[in-house]
Amino acid sequence: MASALDEDTQQSLAAGRESARAFLRSIQKDLQKVFVVFLIGFIGTFWALRVHVWDYLFAMTLANMSPDVAAEADVIATTPFEVILLQAKIGLVVGAIVCLPALIYFTRDELRARGLWPQSPVARWKLAAIGLLGGGLFAVGVAYGVYAFFPIMFSFLAGFGLEAGIQPTYGIVMWTEFIVFLSLSFGLAGQMPLLITGLSYAEIVPYETFRDKWRYAVVAIFVFGAVFSPPDPFTQLMWAFPLVALYGFSLYLAKLVVTAKRSSDRIRVLGAVRNHWNVVGGAAVLGGGLVYAFYEYGGRTAVNGLLRALDSDWRFLTPGEGLGLDPATAAVVYAAAWALVFVTVATLWAVYTDLDTTSAGYQYGDPAAIDLDELDAAGIRAAPEEPFLEMTEEESLARAQAALDDDDHEKAQAILDRFDEAADGDGDGDGGSEDAAGGGDAGGGNVGGGGSGGGLAASVGDRTSRASSTFLSELTGDDEAEDDIGGYYKDLRFIFDAIRSKSFILLVVFGGVMGAAFTWLYLGGLAAVRADLQERVPAEVGGGINIITLHPVEALIFMVKFSLLLGGIAVFPVLLYSAWPALRDRGFVAGRIRQVYLWAGALFSGLIGGFALGYAYIAPRIIGWLVTDAANANMIITYQVSDFMWLVIFTTIGIGFLADIPIAMVLLNNAGVPYDGFRGRWREVTVGIMLFAAVFTPADVITMFLVTIPLMVAYGVGLGVLFLLTLGGRRDLSPPAEIVGR
Repeated sequence: MASALDEDTQQSLAAGRESARAFLRSIQKDLQKVFVVFLIGFIGTFWALRVHVWDYLFAMTLANMSPDVAAEADVIATTPFEVILLQAKIGLVVGAIVCLPALIYFTRDELRARGLWPQSPVARWKLAAIGLLGGGLFAVGVAYGVYAFFPIMFSFLAGFGLEAGIQPTYGIVMWTEFIVFLSLSFGLAGQMPLLITGLSYAEIVPYETFRDKWRYAVVAIFVFGAVFSPPDPFTQLMWAFPLVALYGFSLYLAKLVVTAKRSSDRIRVLGAVRNHWNVVGGAAVLGGGLVYAFYEYGGRTAVNGLLRALDSDWRFLTPGEGLGLDPATAAVVYAAAWALVFVTVATLWAVYTDLDTTSAGYQYGDPAAIDLDELDAAGIRAAPEEPFLEMTEEESLARAQAALDDDDHEKAQAILDRFDEAADGDGDGDGGSEDAAGGGDAGGGNVGGGGSGGGLAASVGDRTSRASSTFLSELTGDDEAEDDIGGYYKDLRFIFDAIRSKSFILLVVFGGVMGAAFTWLYLGGLAAVRADLQERVPAEVGGGINIITLHPVEALIFMVKFSLLLGGIAVFPVLLYSAWPALRDRGFVAGRIRQVYLWAGALFSGLIGGFALGYAYIAPRIIGWLVTDAANANMIITYQVSDFMWLVIFTTIGIGFLADIPIAMVLLNNAGVPYDGFRGRWREVTVGIMLFAAVFTPADVITMFLVTIPLMVAYGVGLGVLFLLTLGGRRDLSPPAEIVGR
């Protein structure tokens, strides 16, 4: 049989295999050394976990908890080999990480021969500095997580759980992975200064991109924190605020190295300190004075009183306590240390200021390097002409629009005027003259309008229209085609605006319901539901149910998922109302849009009726039967919070969904979907239900069928109801809708 690969591909694969064999043969003699390093990392990690780390992590978990909460917190193993397998997994990962530098070191010659290693030598002190900086930043990030983030977060999570009647009993695997992954995320986030500075220095990503897109970076940080940190506002702020500050510091470092590179200047720290000796000296006095006053004039007592009122175990100790120093000497030492911190910050500012004012854009050879975004209107008018000569019309419009967005109309006008002057001087012809005239008109309108900016905004709009018209004319070369494209653009813009307005309404409804549900659960709703159901089980076992969280944020994650579910239910009628005209035009449904009110009322009534039936009768009886059965077998009844609460949801809201299936089938038949369509598509419906159950239920076959079978029964009930209402399909409630051909 002929091969499916062509000859060139086969030769490339053969060459790759031969290179891999040669590479492995060349380092074969050193693999034993690499394995020894791996073994040391594996055994050391295994031993450290067994002897020290578990106790340390548990102490860190309890560090900020009140005594009552700490007494209830515990870490458990749910399988016999869970602990030893976890230690082995962590040891394997650490061993692989530890041996990676040794592997790279022993293979450097082969990597250099294959072009994968820098050919020109790199100073070892530079490599050492980068390595130390990266390691230090990683250590600082992990230290913030271990000593600040985790103690406060675990105290909050455990206290919240106990208030809801949920014991903080964490499974050792979930607990450890939660701490390890979040610690790694903090450590990796600490590499932000190194990453941004390196990308800016290498000009892979310009510094200006990081600077101008800082708003997007802040949003991304908060979104990342919402996804990867516990879903409560307090811990999200503890995650996001340090990263935002770190991003600002990263911009500072990137500005230093990029400015120094572009101006070929060296960073003169001592010279900057001499130039700004008053600011540096004032910072030293301010830092030392604040700390000294904090300890000497009642600041420590006031802060400790506030911490005591907040029921926190954190306290500021008297100066020198635990250090073997008398209070007076310790206060001086503390003041000197903080004075040094303030001096460091002031020195960074001085270096930044001096380096920026001696850069190429200010006094050395490259006037085009001026950063126009940092100038005001007077600076724009005083700037040299070179930056405006290199500027395109689109760039000038973007800068003017940015100034308008910042409510700086004078700066926007100055940008347009300077661009027009440069365009006229550079001989751009009619286009430049026209723009200059437009700029003059805009300027007159601005002055005449008392600086309101109305004429300026119109000028920017006119220039944008001209630029768009020029682009279209170049694209089509025909005025009529340009008008057609403009018409299509207007139609698309109208449709987009309509969709966007509806999307905003959908987002408001979804977000409002989700936020209200989460707030209710967060402020005691979860505890109220748990207590109410606890009272409904048999009295002899009612006090013996323990609900635990195996994962530290399990209860919060459940609340988010439940809130999302309610938000989706609430937004469905609005979505149906928005989509009904399009569905009718395409022939999927029949009838006027007021039928949406019938749909929403019927489905909502079925949902509420099923929920009331489930909460009043079905859920208590199922839970009571399960509890009684376990109690009769002399078992300790301990339920995981997510499993227990989802059982409650399936037996309450789930009953409402089951009731809505026959109701929805009747409504669809009334909207033009024939009975024969429901009966003939039962196989597809079965497959769809099984896929839904496989994705949205716990990953086991029994649970999947426990969800699938009731849904199929409800579908069968709907078919039976339609059979009776339509006389076996001979008289549908509405004529079948005609599907528009695709």
